[in-house]
Amino acid sequence: MAQPLVKKDDDRDDEVDYSPFLGIEKGAVLQEARVFNDPQLDPRRCSQVITKLLYLLNQGETFTKVEATEVFFAVTKLFQSRDMGLRRMVYVIIKELSPSADEVIIVTSSLMKDMTSKTDMYRANAIRVLCRITDGTLLTQIERYLKQAIVDKNPVVASAALVSGIHLLQTNPEIVKRWSNEVQEAVQSRAALVQFHALALLHQIRQNDRLAVNKLVSSLTRGSVRSPLAQCLLIRYTSQVIRESTNDTQTGDRPFYDFLEGCLRHKAEMVIFEAARAITELNGVTSRELTPAITVLQLFLSSSKPVLRFAAVRTLNKVAMSHPTAVTNCNIDMESLISDQNRSIATLAITTLLKTGNESSVDRLMKQITNFMSDIADEFKIVVVDAIRSLCLKFPLKHRSLMNFLSNILREEGGFEYKKAIVDSIVILIRDIPEAKESGLLHLCEFIEDCEFTYLSTQILHFLGIEGPKTSDPSKYIRYIYNRVHLENATVRAGAVSTLAKFGAMVDGLKPRIFVLLRRCLFDNDDEVRDRATLYLNTLGGDGAVVETDEGVKEFLFGSLDVPLVNLENSLKNYDPSEKAFDINSVPKDVKTQPLAEKKATSKKPTGLGAPPPGPPSTVDAYEKLLSSIPEFASFGKLFKSSAPVELTEAETEYAVNVVKHIFDGHVVFQYNCRNTIPEQLLENVTVIVDASEAEEFAEVDSKPLRQLPYDSPGQTFVAFEKPEGVSAVGKFSNMLRFIVKEVDPSTGEAEDDGVEDEYQLEDLELVAADYMLKVGVSNFRNAWESMGVDFEHVDEYGLGPRDSLAEAVNAVINLLGMQPCEGTEVIPPNSRSHTCLLSGVYIGNVKVLVRLQFGLDGPKDVAMKLAVRSEDGTVSDAIHEIVASG
Repeated sequence: MAQPLVKKDDDRDDEVDYSPFLGIEKGAVLQEARVFNDPQLDPRRCSQVITKLLYLLNQGETFTKVEATEVFFAVTKLFQSRDMGLRRMVYVIIKELSPSADEVIIVTSSLMKDMTSKTDMYRANAIRVLCRITDGTLLTQIERYLKQAIVDKNPVVASAALVSGIHLLQTNPEIVKRWSNEVQEAVQSRAALVQFHALALLHQIRQNDRLAVNKLVSSLTRGSVRSPLAQCLLIRYTSQVIRESTNDTQTGDRPFYDFLEGCLRHKAEMVIFEAARAITELNGVTSRELTPAITVLQLFLSSSKPVLRFAAVRTLNKVAMSHPTAVTNCNIDMESLISDQNRSIATLAITTLLKTGNESSVDRLMKQITNFMSDIADEFKIVVVDAIRSLCLKFPLKHRSLMNFLSNILREEGGFEYKKAIVDSIVILIRDIPEAKESGLLHLCEFIEDCEFTYLSTQILHFLGIEGPKTSDPSKYIRYIYNRVHLENATVRAGAVSTLAKFGAMVDGLKPRIFVLLRRCLFDNDDEVRDRATLYLNTLGGDGAVVETDEGVKEFLFGSLDVPLVNLENSLKNYDPSEKAFDINSVPKDVKTQPLAEKKATSKKPTGLGAPPPGPPSTVDAYEKLLSSIPEFASFGKLFKSSAPVELTEAETEYAVNVVKHIFDGHVVFQYNCRNTIPEQLLENVTVIVDASEAEEFAEVDSKPLRQLPYDSPGQTFVAFEKPEGVSAVGKFSNMLRFIVKEVDPSTGEAEDDGVEDEYQLEDLELVAADYMLKVGVSNFRNAWESMGVDFEHVDEYGLGPRDSLAEAVNAVINLLGMQPCEGTEVIPPNSRSHTCLLSGVYIGNVKVLVRLQFGLDGPKDVAMKLAVRSEDGTVSDAIHEIVASG
């Protein structure tokens, strides 16, 4: 057998461990495998060769068909050996080689003989191998033996049969389901492992039948499950039943809770922990239900076993996110874990204490954490930093001590991700706690004096340019910024030049000093730095006069880019250099989407329904070209938005139709993309009859029929409606596809002269408020929000009623408004009871809109929302509130 890993030289501590399989080659091992054919078998040597073959297979080495067959046939000869160790290796190699159907027959008789052997070890292993390599045909022949094995007195044999059943359930479920009676009997076994495997198999057999699972859980919770492993499984199945029954019933009774609580008094620690964890993870769990589970976990905190301490503190850490007050009683026990030898336990204890601690305990915790931070890895430090940030936002009055702590660890050694987490935390605290701004900015300034990460330096410089000019004494930051121009690389120097210019633009009194510094930058050896300095000097007025900077200049230099970068890039690529300058207002503001839904035909070729002609990559550009080429729609003006395609037919129907909604200021054009999927038919004069009786503000003004629609060729027909200009009119439209159908001769492909008029009912189409909103993101929401001003701000509160989760409420409002989520705020952290979501967009009429949504759980499931809207037009702010109120 292979030797365990040892060192070549025990006297040298730095010696690298080596593997006994080092240098093994497939060819050499295959040569060694010839020992299987020796008349006098050497069990020890054969076992070593099999070990090497298994090693090669597990390392991903592939055997050719011939090589695998030769090895397989050679291995089958080893059945004549009576050495038990070698026989076990033979079972393993046969499983790994996965022989083909014609080869399986060779070993089937040997394995079936072993399966009925008097040696239990042979029986158990033979069952596992047979079930792994046989197909359904052979399985029916040995089914009787497998049923007997399930109820065998020997637990090893019974467990082997049950585990094989779990694997076979994936490939031959009908056969395994016939074993229910035997598996039910095995569940009552006195052997712990047999009961565990039997319960797992029985649940898998019944998992798609909720009533059967309920009955199984009901019967077992009343009975006596002896095996701790089986008891843990039963607790998990019980939790599942509780979750499903809670979703179906609105009553306050929670079935099986008494069983979970009773398991907290079990003698096995794993069962106690599983029950405690299950209780803490129940949906809408109350403080009364949590109390017994928290008490048990508190006892585990002082256990001598590290695994129990870790399990308890990790569970309490999760509970602290949603029920911090319930965990407060454990704080004293968790404080003792800060000095635990296991750093994972210590980190979880620290972060849990930071979530559950009160304002008076903050200073004491900070002292303990200071000594602790130097002993843990960066990944654990990041967790602690995030917890400190949350604590500071919870207790703003303690910002000074917490900010000092963050600045101290910022100056210590650490990797990029760790330093980035600290910088991000300080930035968030500065933004959310006004009193922390001055000290926080100075801490960041001191950090960039000795920062080795270019990304962090530029991020901090950018942030200084936004917040620095708004402080009481902006001049004190200039020295730190200008030092970067002398001491850093070109990327940081360029960022420092932009930051200096921001101070000059925002603080008129600093202009003369800023211009002097910018002129020095004109001699920098990097093009980007020189170009930026030149641009800022020319636009800000480089004569040094102390005059107020024009708002247009500020917006041009430092305003947020309100067009998607992808669209800007495409527009610049398609720009043809001429006397006419590039106009950024011509860049589409709509977020790029696929122009039309594509369906895969049987030939697997893409069949986009009515895709616009080839043109610029931007969807809006392509649609605009298509519509402007139609004389009837040329007078409608500039296209504001085109929606994603909406399917009006089911998949695999005779005619496939989807519609794209094109929005203009005073008109709406419906583009119906049609496809004929019947080879023997030609459709002519294809139109869509639209009933707008449920859309009173719309009046049909024009339509453009499709002359012909051959088999499997896309085509478009259009219907245009007039609506009140600049208004987000909504309504429902009924659609009927009308056409003349002509039969086509399959042999010649010619259509008959006479046709029959026919109709095909399509799904209804709705025009909603979100269709009048463009998804346009902003690079810095806070900046954009403040620059928008409060002139047209409208704030109100709404009750959204009961919701399954906070995430569902957030997504519903985002979809209702059709706006672009900013800064990743559409993602809701798990177990959150409150959330802030930031949205931006452009409303019809090219009016910029910013929305700040604040959600909170009001009771178990009721969601309350505060909606703040800022826009360039007061009527638009009111319109957004009307959409939410009526939605």
